[in-house]
Amino acid sequence: MPRSARTPRAARLAGATAVALAAALALTACGSSGSGTAGTAKVVQQKADSPYEGTVLGKHFDKPDLQLTDTSGQPYDLRQKTGGRTTLLFFGYTSCPDVCPTTMGDIGVAMKKLSPEERQKVDVVFVSTDPQRDTPQVLRAWLDSMGSDFIGLTGDLTKVKAAAKALGILIEDPVINADGTVTSTHGAQVLAFLPSDDKAHVLYLSGTEVKTFEHDLPLLARGVAA
Repeated sequence: MPRSARTPRAARLAGATAVALAAALALTACGSSGSGTAGTAKVVQQKADSPYEGTVLGKHFDKPDLQLTDTSGQPYDLRQKTGGRTTLLFFGYTSCPDVCPTTMGDIGVAMKKLSPEERQKVDVVFVSTDPQRDTPQVLRAWLDSMGSDFIGLTGDLTKVKAAAKALGILIEDPVINADGTVTSTHGAQVLAFLPSDDKAHVLYLSGTEVKTFEHDLPLLARGVAA
């Protein structure tokens, strides 16, 4: 999938204002055939002086009430386990050929730039949209190449789709193609939840550059208000 060029922050802020501070953003999907759309989410860049380079959300979404299985095969309650902690949440699947490994890899690179103290304050959570193939073992092996402390969750797809929908993210059932490959269409944005209220405040779209994550992660680790 081609990576989008980075828009200068000032231009992005001005653009948000020009559309009355409310835009319907198409969310990229990833699959074996490339990209498409996977729904829309309304966002608002309300503060021109925000310290974040990511997009500030006009609606602060609650962290999903989601219970799945982690990569050790144990039950994992997302709200309970990550409560009061900075959390980056992404939905995807391990056999995705494009945006999933790129996004998680970029976050992994940026996480390595944090101090040990900062890193301990950030949970990176990857929720599988293809749980039939993404077993705990498969997830762990895939995530280890990007971040050995990244959290992988898999389980009931109905629960996953409901949790994603509450965040404005559309997930479709995986499709097995004629050549045996799997396409899982899903929103490809990362949501950042702040520890102060466990709500999503910042959005990172597909194509976000590593430098943006490198800039924002220290702020997120400290829980700086958006």
